[in-house]
Amino acid sequence: MSASPSVGSGGSSAPPSAPPLRLPVIVVLDNVRSLYNTGAFFRTADGCAVEKLVLCGITPRPDQGSRQRRGIAKTALGAETSVPWEYVPDTATAVAAAAASGYHVAAVENSPQAIDLYEWTPAWPVCLVFGHETDGVAGEVASRIDTHVRIPMLGEKRSLNVASAAAVVLYELLRRRLHVEGGL
Repeated sequence: MSASPSVGSGGSSAPPSAPPLRLPVIVVLDNVRSLYNTGAFFRTADGCAVEKLVLCGITPRPDQGSRQRRGIAKTALGAETSVPWEYVPDTATAVAAAAASGYHVAAVENSPQAIDLYEWTPAWPVCLVFGHETDGVAGEVASRIDTHVRIPMLGEKRSLNVASAAAVVLYELLRRRLHVEGGL
């Protein structure tokens, strides 16, 4: 009985697969404190195929121990192993590195200078910065970011949960790349 060649074994005549297409977006989490929100970011990042997550400050990480790993995994459902991520202790350093690499940095915030998500024309590639659940993006970081984007809120509450906001913004960017601009 002969064994079937496995993918990547050299025994297949199929051409090597191309690297997966990724949405040209980096997501920076500035001191997001909840394990479940962090897990939800991983899950949404996987769904939108973002380039990577950058976890900063107190943001929980999958490599911090079993409690953090389990808490993140509860909402990430395995995406914490499929989404590229890195830890950068200082958010300002992470944002500066993204800008130096050519990313247009935008804070997702309800700041006075924020423009409506649906009026924003992003310059690709994009680095989105999401802040702490209560305090938002730290003031010293937000003041260095030229573009602030807000999700229109029509009800009494003026904001969404940070992970829900990320899903809205990332899927809008994915929609634009796929259906308005013609592809990733």
